Amino acid sequence: MGNKVRRVVEAAGGILYRWRPEADVASCTDDLDNLQVCIVHRPKYDDWSWPKGKLDPNESHRHAAVRELGEETGITVELGPYLGEVEYPLSEEGKKTRRSKDRTVDSKHVMFWMARPIDAVAAEHLIDAFGPVHRADVGEIDGIVWASVREARRKLTHSTDKDLLAIFADRVREGAARSQAVIIVRHGKAEARKVWKGTDANRPITPRGAAYAFALNRELACYNPTRLATSPWMRCQETLQVLSWQTDRPMIHIDELTEDAFAEDPGAAWRCFRREIDGALADRQNTAICMHRPVIGGMFEHLRAMCTTKILGKRLIAKSPYMPTGNAIVLHVVSSPAGPHIIDIQKVAPIVY
Repeated sequence: MGNKVRRVVEAAGGILYRWRPEADVASCTDDLDNLQVCIVHRPKYDDWSWPKGKLDPNESHRHAAVRELGEETGITVELGPYLGEVEYPLSEEGKKTRRSKDRTVDSKHVMFWMARPIDAVAAEHLIDAFGPVHRADVGEIDGIVWASVREARRKLTHSTDKDLLAIFADRVREGAARSQAVIIVRHGKAEARKVWKGTDANRPITPRGAAYAFALNRELACYNPTRLATSPWMRCQETLQVLSWQTDRPMIHIDELTEDAFAEDPGAAWRCFRREIDGALADRQNTAICMHRPVIGGMFEHLRAMCTTKILGKRLIAKSPYMPTGNAIVLHVVSSPAGPHIIDIQKVAPIVY
């Protein structure tokens, strides 16, 4: 008999947080003391844990995290900074202690994000782009509690969930609870310059590029971008066009982000992009901006200096093509006395099938 193949069940979830109802958010000096987190009760295991669940076929971890949070809590959310991953043997599901390091047995691998609620109007805008979310059966989740971080630490059943809460607390101390997402989108694969007979500005994306752009919508919807900005050139417009239609949110054209404008005045392109960052923080709105390969490289040069660590800055690749076509990078940005700081960077690739 051959060796048994190890099975890994992929899952995702998050720590959903909100401000305490009585908190004065504008004047809060300690975010950690003014936040509540959401934990759920699973009757099958009689445990209190973070909302999470298995990936559906052809689903990314981030999409599963948002869907599972919605199914188990009834709340539509947007993702924030990434928290980390947990892996434990399936045989330890429901047990208080998950300390086994045995990676030869069937296991569950869970990726977690910070997440916060969005209002009903924003949720309505996301339905077509994100897809359906159905409430979990009462046999799966029969209790939901909002608790302070201290209360959650006492109530959580599992050691791994308490470890994740400690990571969450560290992120909150970085300012993550007030972060905004600025998403850089590289347009979908375009028709080759050597065969295209029109102007470069009118060069469209290919059918494969359109498939990537369409699939990317599901991933971008996880971050609830309420402002959609783009280079006015055709290939960038086409990449965000369906998301704009699905969410009923207009595309804003930014002339300084075309390839020609960037080549003529890189400084003007950066100043324009920096205004988008400042606007996202000032207006408390997540922003997606579609642009071209050379423009992305120019923006990365400036953005690395805004990262809180050099390791984080290295995620902004220093050589062309910077990121694949039809992909995105999510920057989680916070305000500071010295200006905006990037505390988290997530690479986003669509699943095309």
